[in-house]
Amino acid sequence: MSTAAAYALSTPEGTFEKVTVERREPGPHDVLIDIAYAGICHSDIHTARNEWGRTRYPCVPGHEIAGTVAAVGAAVGKFAVGDRVGVGCMVGSCGVCGPCLADEEQYCARGTVMTYNSAVDPSVQAEGHTLGGYATQIVVTEDFVLSIPDGIGLDVAAPLLCAGITLFSPLRHWGAGPGKKVAIIGMGGLGHVGVKLAAAMGAEVTVLSHSLSKQEDGVRFGARHYYATSDKQTFRDLRNSFDLILNTVAADLPIDNYLRLLALDGTLVVLGLPDQPMSVRSFTIAGLRRSLAGSMIGGIAQTQEMLDFCAAHGIGAEIELIAADEIDGAYERVVASDVRYRFVIDAATM
Repeated sequence: MSTAAAYALSTPEGTFEKVTVERREPGPHDVLIDIAYAGICHSDIHTARNEWGRTRYPCVPGHEIAGTVAAVGAAVGKFAVGDRVGVGCMVGSCGVCGPCLADEEQYCARGTVMTYNSAVDPSVQAEGHTLGGYATQIVVTEDFVLSIPDGIGLDVAAPLLCAGITLFSPLRHWGAGPGKKVAIIGMGGLGHVGVKLAAAMGAEVTVLSHSLSKQEDGVRFGARHYYATSDKQTFRDLRNSFDLILNTVAADLPIDNYLRLLALDGTLVVLGLPDQPMSVRSFTIAGLRRSLAGSMIGGIAQTQEMLDFCAAHGIGAEIELIAADEIDGAYERVVASDVRYRFVIDAATM
């Protein structure tokens, strides 16, 4: 075992404290990564504060990890010391079920090993739970390590490992591109990356945000249209308009109203995770053959495709860099929607 500095919560109501965590010694197929940056995702907050009811403590969040390779196992063939790499939401899966064989490891039938707060894979560690990227180092099997192209800074690449793939996957799956009208609900940490990606794919992008306060940014990111959903006229003007709507917010929205904005055979994809069940009228879906769907991140192969796409199109997250001792304050600001657009922790401050 080796050790790394990390920031952890020991109780749901606590504050982050600097701790020392153990990392396994790299096995034959493992990669030891010196973490440079770790993004803060809203799911980090839900988990750290036990808002989803299944948190293991101590909790070291972080699944938007960017850094460089410090060491590799004897059988590693994909990476070498010094390579720029990233780790996203997953660090393991069974590798033999249908979803895994289809490069959809996030839907592993036997259960994906998540980067933090997940039971460890007994084949690599005897006991405990995974500890994430709010740390100076991490050890990950090479199959779950991504290559970060030189065209993206490590700091703005870190959020792409979750926010980027969360938007890229449904955009690819539902065929966003030239001739398609795509709407993004919300322009926060997820939504702003979605606007950039959809625009780069050639789609006609519309932002549906509560207010017009970020309209200038939205246009700069590639949106052609920007509407305030607090204005009831928006829902009248845009009925039957979109081929694809991606909902990035976790608020309890009147989802039926948004479904009515879909054109024939349009799909609304849920990416944010609201607390309450959604209410949908059957006639809304039956009319114009609309669909309500969900999506969860993307597989490793598609995540690499996303990173390569972002490098080719000059896409990175819009970030605010913080020191490790600012995590608690950053959490409060994320909850208050007071960040443009993603907090990233500088691991050098640990």
